[in-house]
Order: sequence, then structure tokens, then C-alpha cells
Amino acid sequence: MTAYWCERAWLPDGVADGVRVEVADGVITAVSTGAPRAGTVLSGLVVPGFANTHSHAFHRALRGRTHDDRGSFWTWRDRMYALAERLQPDSYYRLARAVYAEMVSAGYTSVAEFHYLHHPGGGQRYADPNEFSHALVAAAVDAGIRLTLLDVCYLAGGFEQPTAGAQRRFDDGDADAWARRVESFRPAAGLVVTGAAIHSVRAVPVDQLPTVVAAAADRPLHVHLSEQPRENAECRQRYGCTPTQLLASAGAWTPRSVAVHATHLEPADITALAGSWVCLCPSTESDLGDGIGPARRLADAGVRLCLGSDSNAVVDPWFETRALEWHERLAAGRRGRFEPVELLSAATGHAASGWFGPGEIAPGREADLVVVDTGSPRTAGADGAGTLYAATASDVTDVMVAGRWVVRGRVHRDITDIAAALATEIAALTT
Repeated sequence: MTAYWCERAWLPDGVADGVRVEVADGVITAVSTGAPRAGTVLSGLVVPGFANTHSHAFHRALRGRTHDDRGSFWTWRDRMYALAERLQPDSYYRLARAVYAEMVSAGYTSVAEFHYLHHPGGGQRYADPNEFSHALVAAAVDAGIRLTLLDVCYLAGGFEQPTAGAQRRFDDGDADAWARRVESFRPAAGLVVTGAAIHSVRAVPVDQLPTVVAAAADRPLHVHLSEQPRENAECRQRYGCTPTQLLASAGAWTPRSVAVHATHLEPADITALAGSWVCLCPSTESDLGDGIGPARRLADAGVRLCLGSDSNAVVDPWFETRALEWHERLAAGRRGRFEPVELLSAATGHAASGWFGPGEIAPGREADLVVVDTGSPRTAGADGAGTLYAATASDVTDVMVAGRWVVRGRVHRDITDIAAALATEIAALTT
């Protein structure tokens, strides 16, 4: 057992001073407040590890390289496809390793990877059809972050359109072939959970949806939902209903389901999602001009909220968390749309990705801890929960995952120069 004395810690009932946290075998065994200073001292504010519920790791290579694109989500997508054409399992391992190290250094202790880059392209297959999946698992293990690998079914280039170009690397042919490949995957090691995903109603024909839903079984099932008005319009034209309603008819909405974005919803859609999760990705939704989703209305309807970095245009859980509130303020014209405890709950929604142990500093919970400097130029003067509105990834000093320190004194245990690792891999893919 190791005892930690936290100057301040955010517990389930609020921020407390002088908190003693005891950890054994990766699990928090005891928590007490007003404790005398003893054991390993953690200065600043200690919070539960953040959950990144939606990531496309390879999109990180586009950060700062698409700022001159004055088009839309659809023109940005063409840039993304060009990058996908160049990736191979070994290069993706190196890039993802650096991206995941950036994430854990920012305070994320789990990541759900929405993984659709599967094949060599041109209809070919690797000897191991899960070559890319193994590369991502290895990257997460080496970076020290929990991984939920969401294997994405992607079978069409749009409504009634075949896949083309880079999309052919995503395509298994049909849902049965996708399900057989997913079932054959066995992660080698590490803190790994597997799940399934429907890329979108654009990319999975309606007759294939039930196969994907059935294959997900008791695992997490994620799906891009109504990110763009065009998707809604085309779905209505083809099927006479919204994407939410189409997925409901396939049995997609359960307590294990996560709708990603859910930006452009009708009132009946919000009702249909009650009991499921919605993952908002404020930085990407801003970057791509997607719009502001109905977060407060979703929460009031019984939808559980979580957060993701999506395209990784920003890797900063503090930003995503306060942007959830800020976007609501912009849309409603009022402040205080979410209580701080609601924001922290969304930021630590590991259960949406199949991790039920981390998420709180409490006995019996897994020991994922993040220490933030409360004396930086950004955080100085912030009052307890107000740190959510002040801190950035740069203020994270230490990160523990499952009882093991991965970041100490702002230095990753294995990847000491994350910036150099990112720069090297991005240059190799973009020059």
C-alpha cells in the first residue's frame, strides 16, 4: 500500500483539503480528509483522470496544417483521406504512440479510439487482418494510457455509394466480414477494452446495421450521429426519417451506446437517446464549423454526457470541459448552464468506453489521478472547482494510471520529448 497526501483533492462531494489517499494494486483502498501531512505529497489539486471518449489518432497530423481551408467539413475530409492513404501499421504505431503520450500528459487516462483504417487498400488484405489494431494497442501500452479500441464498420462512401479511394482501406465488404474480423482480434496485452462502432448511417447501409448491433453484444457501441445537416437531409430523402430514428429501428440505442456529436437533433431524437450516452467534441465541432449541440437539453432528457478530442486539433481535457459550458452559454445567451460537478462527470465518463473502475477519487475505484499546478499564471487565484475554468494541459504535473505514475514532474516516463516524436512522425507523413 502507498499513501498519498493531497494538498487538495476533488472528491465525489466536492473539493477538500488535506486528503489522504491510499492505493494498493492499482485500486484506491481508503480516502480521508483533514489528514496530517504524511506519505508522498501531491501539491496543487488532484482530480480523477479524464476520459477521452472519441479520438481519431491519425488526424493529429493535420493540426495546424488545414487552417487555410475555407471550405467545410466535407473539404477538410478530403485532406484527411489523403493522410489516410499514406499510413502503414508501423508508421501509425509511431504516430499514435506520440499522440497517446500527448494525451496522458494532458490528463487523459483513457482513450476510445474510433478505428476505421483497417486494410492496405485496393481490396487487398494484410496477412493478419487486424494489423492496424495491434499497432494501436502497442502504441497505447507504450504510452501508458487505457485504450478502448472501437473497431468501425465502414462499408459505403455515402448513401447508396460504394467506397472509393482511401475509403477502400476502411471497407470489409459487408457487415458479416467485418464481424468475423472483429471477433478474431485478441489484444496482446495492456489496459485494453474492445468495442464496436458504426461509422455513420452514411457509411453503413440500413440492412447491415442489425449485424453490427448484434456483434457489439455487451461491448460499447459508438456511432457518429447527425454531425452535419447534410447527413440528416440525405437520410430523410433516402429513408424518410432522421439518423437517430433509423438507428433506433436497428436497436442501436442501449445504455452501452454512445452517439458522437449529435449536433443537429430534432426533439424526438433527443427523447430516443435517453439512457444512452452522447459524446460532445467541442474543439473539433468548433474547428470544423459543425455547430453547437443541444447539450443541456440532452442532459435534461436523461442522456449521459461525455467528451472527446475527436480530430485532436486540440488535446486538452480542460479546454473540452469548459467548452461544454461555454458553447451552451453561446447558444442560450445565459451563464451557468452546467454545475461544476456535471462538467467533471462528463469529463471523467470512462464508463462510456467500457471502463467502470476509474472516474472518482473514492474507495474501490481504480487509481487514475491527475495533479494540476494551482500556482501557474493560469490557475493562480482559482477557487477549487473553478480550476476547471482556468487550467490547461500545460498545468498538469503528474498523471497516475491504474496506480502507476506515467507522468512525473511534467515528464513522461518513457517518451521524454513528445514534441520531437510528434514532429518526426508528422513530417514523415506530410512531406
